[in-house]
Amino acid sequence: MEGGWGRAREVSRRVAHGVADAGRATARASRATAGGTARAGRATVKSARKVGKATRRLTHANGADRTGLGRLIELSAGNSASDALVTVALASTVFFGVPVGEARGSVALYLVITMLPFGLLAPFVGPILDRFRSGRRYVMAGTLFGRGLLCFAMAAAVGPGDLPTLFIGALGVLVLSKAYNVSRAAIMPSVLPADITLVSANARVALFTLVAAGVAVPVGAGLTAWLGSAMVLRVAMVAFLLLGVAAVRLPRHIDSPDLEEEGAAPRWRTLLKVGPAVAEAVWANVALRVFSGFLLFFLLFLVQDRAVPWLTVGAQDPFFDIPKTIALLAAAAGLGGLVGAAVANWTRNHSPQLIVLVTLAVTVVTGIATAVFFGLWTAIAISLVTAFAQELGKLALDAIVQREIGEEVRSSTFGVVEAVLQLAWVFGGLVGLVLSLTESSVAGLVALAAALTAALGWLLISRRKRVRATDAKLRRERAEAGAHDPQRADTLDPTKPLTNPNT
Repeated sequence: MEGGWGRAREVSRRVAHGVADAGRATARASRATAGGTARAGRATVKSARKVGKATRRLTHANGADRTGLGRLIELSAGNSASDALVTVALASTVFFGVPVGEARGSVALYLVITMLPFGLLAPFVGPILDRFRSGRRYVMAGTLFGRGLLCFAMAAAVGPGDLPTLFIGALGVLVLSKAYNVSRAAIMPSVLPADITLVSANARVALFTLVAAGVAVPVGAGLTAWLGSAMVLRVAMVAFLLLGVAAVRLPRHIDSPDLEEEGAAPRWRTLLKVGPAVAEAVWANVALRVFSGFLLFFLLFLVQDRAVPWLTVGAQDPFFDIPKTIALLAAAAGLGGLVGAAVANWTRNHSPQLIVLVTLAVTVVTGIATAVFFGLWTAIAISLVTAFAQELGKLALDAIVQREIGEEVRSSTFGVVEAVLQLAWVFGGLVGLVLSLTESSVAGLVALAAALTAALGWLLISRRKRVRATDAKLRRERAEAGAHDPQRADTLDPTKPLTNPNT
């Protein structure tokens, strides 16, 4: 009996020692895990600091830290990343996961709703911003705070599926985003360092905004899959509110005094009053935006309908299915935008007018080649080239407006330009939706390539006529000057060009 109790006590003692050893092992494992987590956290923080310092060196290079350009670049990058979060959250809520036919209807409705306010607000947004030149920081902050509040409202509408609120909120975010871009473009000359040209400064802003959006898209997609669209919209709300505070803290010299001439009539900018250089760049960018909007929706729905050569039933590639094709086209477009911004930074002092026409010509050639040899790789090529041309052409246009238009009406001009470009993109998207119903890739691409060719030809002919008219005018002035002052006429060098090709 006693031997049995002894054995039981021995077993109990061994069990107790085993439990104690297991507890100590668990404690050691917990301490090791905690230590590893702490080390990983410190490494992450250290890496983030290094990335932040490297980014700060890039954004503040060439005197950008002294003029405020660096802080404006950082603010614009945060603005772009927050807009990307909103786009991802709304896309997963409204547009995706529905049948192709219903998606066409939803996208068409969104495009029409997007187009109407820009047509109505275009004559007013720019003049309002020009009226508040002395408070541009607060205007920019207001666009950010407003988007934060709209994100709060849209987050509340996601759960019950309140589509009207989501559409109105998305529309408001889009309008305020364009208003921010107008304000940012208008103040660029006031933060331009002496060692950087306007094209390069615009390109630097574009590079960082594109990279920020490219990073935010997968992060937003992951957060949406993990936490849901409503939570991502709340994250975007917090980001917009913090960015609004940062906008108020921009340098004070961004705000310019409101100098109004007594008795002067208000000046309204239209495309008929911006001058030939700006008008030419605008119309070239309009052609690029029409083609960009068309290509996006045309290829998207052709791929979804399997109306492309590499996705047809008989010739379907086992690797390039619908999701991978869309991912490839999106990656090509993103890469094209980055390359366009990089090339704009590299061009530096080259003529912005020449850049605009060259980008349109490159798009025309690529569009014709794609229509003739349509396939997966030509579709990727045209997506890359179109995004490249749109980015580079827009940066050159911004530089032209910033150089040619006075500060007192610069925001008005940018407001009209942004509205016209937005309407052109929407129009191109609607054309792409309609032509995608034919399921004929060749017909749609041929039609748009012909339209682009006609636009390029018209711009070149108009430019040639303008140069000839200016030459004739200068010859008349030279002849009149020679008649009244022969000595001055003898000093004129007839071998010099009579006109500036940028006029």
